[in-house]
Amino acid sequence: MANRTHLDELTTSVGKKARLYRLLYGNGPANGTLMILPIDQGLEHGPRDFFDAPESQDPSFQFRIAMEGKFSAIACQIGLAEKYYSSYAGKIPLVLKLNGKTEIPSDDAPLSPLNASVEDAVRLGADAVGYTLYIGSSRQDEDFRQFRDIRQEAERYGMPVIVWSYPRGSAIEDKGGKDTVYAIDYAARVAQELGADVIKLNVPKIDRAKLSRAPKAYQRTWTEETALAQVIRSAGRSLVIFAGGDRQTGATALEQAEACMRAGATGLIFGRNVWQRPLSEALEFAHSVHQMLNRYSL
Repeated sequence: MANRTHLDELTTSVGKKARLYRLLYGNGPANGTLMILPIDQGLEHGPRDFFDAPESQDPSFQFRIAMEGKFSAIACQIGLAEKYYSSYAGKIPLVLKLNGKTEIPSDDAPLSPLNASVEDAVRLGADAVGYTLYIGSSRQDEDFRQFRDIRQEAERYGMPVIVWSYPRGSAIEDKGGKDTVYAIDYAARVAQELGADVIKLNVPKIDRAKLSRAPKAYQRTWTEETALAQVIRSAGRSLVIFAGGDRQTGATALEQAEACMRAGATGLIFGRNVWQRPLSEALEFAHSVHQMLNRYSL
C-alpha cells in the first residue's frame, strides 16, 4: 500500500482540523478513511438517474442509506439539506455543496455557479463544503475567482473545502478528453494549488488513442496502478477521494475502489453505485466497502 497523507500532515486551522477529524475518525469507517454518499445528481443529471431506482427519487431514502450504511458524510445541495437534513442532524455529517449546474447547456465552456455560502454550511451544521471546479474550461478565470472567495470564507469559518476537480470543456476534449491521466492529473494539481483540503477525482481511463492527443510527456505506457499513483502525487498534501461513477456490479466497483486505496487514496465517494440499488442491496454493498476500508486504517 502506498503512503497516503495523514491529517497530522495538513497545515490547516484548528477548526478545519477538528471537522476533518470528525469525518475521518468520528463517523463512517472511523479509521482515517472516508466514505461519502453524494446525492447531488438530481441537479447535475436531472431525474433520469432515478428512473431505474424509483425509491431513490425520495431524498429521505438516500439519507437513510447514509445513516444506516454508516457513511462518513452525505453530500447534497442546499435545498435538500434544508428540507431533509434536520431529521438526520447529528446522526450523519453533512457536506454542503455550494455550487452546481444542470447538464442541459453544452459542456464546451462550463461553469458551476454558486447557490449557497459557507455561512449556510455553518448554519446547517455541516462539517465540510463542496465546490465543483472545472479545469480547462474557457471560463476558468471566473471559476478561479469564485473559488477564491469560497476558500477565503472557509478559512474564516474553519470549514474544510472538498473540491470536485473535474477536467471539462472543448480544450480538454481536444487534448484527449476528461478521463485521460493527463486531464485528471492536471485537475489534481490545480486543486492542490488553489487550496483544496480534500480533492475528489475520477479514476483515469487508460486509452492510448485518446492519450495520443495529450501533451507529449503523457504519451507513455500507463497502467491503472501507475495512473492512480501519479494523480495522487499531484494532489500533494490534500486528501484524495475517488468517485465511483456510473453504477457497476458490486465486485467491479469494489475492485476499482481497492485499487484506489492501494495507490494512496484517503477514501471513496460512492453515489449511484449505492443508492441506485434497493435498500437491502445498498446496505449490503456499503458493508462490503466498510470491510475493504478496514484494511486501510491509519
